[in-house]
Amino acid sequence: MKEKNVKPMSGYLVLAIVIIGLLLSVGVFIVTKNALGIIPLFIIFFVFPGFVVVQPNTSSVLVLFGDYVGTIRDNGFFWVNPFYSKQKISLRARNFDSETIKVNDKIGNPIMIGLVLVWRVKDTYKAAFSVDEYQHFVVVQSEAALRKLAGAYPYDNFEDHDAVLTLRSGGEEVNTMLENEIVERLEMAGIEVIEARINYIAYAQEIAQAMLKRQQATAIVAARYKIVEGAVSMVEMALEQLAEKEIVDFDEEKKAAMISNLMVVLCGDKEANPIINTGTLHH
Repeated sequence: MKEKNVKPMSGYLVLAIVIIGLLLSVGVFIVTKNALGIIPLFIIFFVFPGFVVVQPNTSSVLVLFGDYVGTIRDNGFFWVNPFYSKQKISLRARNFDSETIKVNDKIGNPIMIGLVLVWRVKDTYKAAFSVDEYQHFVVVQSEAALRKLAGAYPYDNFEDHDAVLTLRSGGEEVNTMLENEIVERLEMAGIEVIEARINYIAYAQEIAQAMLKRQQATAIVAARYKIVEGAVSMVEMALEQLAEKEIVDFDEEKKAAMISNLMVVLCGDKEANPIINTGTLHH
């Protein structure tokens, strides 16, 4: 139930023997004019199906009448039993860039998510005989792992405030969990996962606008909080310095008016338009 490496005979040696046999057969037939001289030709043509070429980073799985014989991993020109059936399996690294799929996160919000997977065949026996069409198996199981991960965590923590880990901000931790899930699923197919990560994530179209407005509102509230906090500090500093340097003596009413004016200027959305007071300070 696992891969076996075989070392086949050199194809060049067998090819040389075949060529020599072919020349001798033709020579015997020409000299003797005997039809029996062409019998070696049939043997030679029987030998030809045994030749196999293995390209770099590819393999050839050998099967004899339903019995797994082994796998050729060495690249080159070889000769094997002509009765062997041969299945070529690439050992090169491959990319799988999934289409974005719609899933529901932990809270139930519809989101669009996609992944990119780098993989290659590690065990040719499992890839050839443990699953049907191992390439299709990689696609289906990768998307299944992605759906499972997306349903286990919220997209963000706007609604789930107790969420420590979210899909949007999880980063490498989320990608590591996704990779581990895919590795576990593809182990039975003899697939090695080199890298797996989320390459696209967003709210689904039907709720994207509403979620964007909510994020903008949250950002505005956070910004306002910082503005007010800074304005209060500036007003407090201004009053302390005015009192310390005894520039103006404010009673409580004037102090309240000044604080109100400063807060309007510092916290307003637009620039303040000054109004020149030509009367007294009390008006």
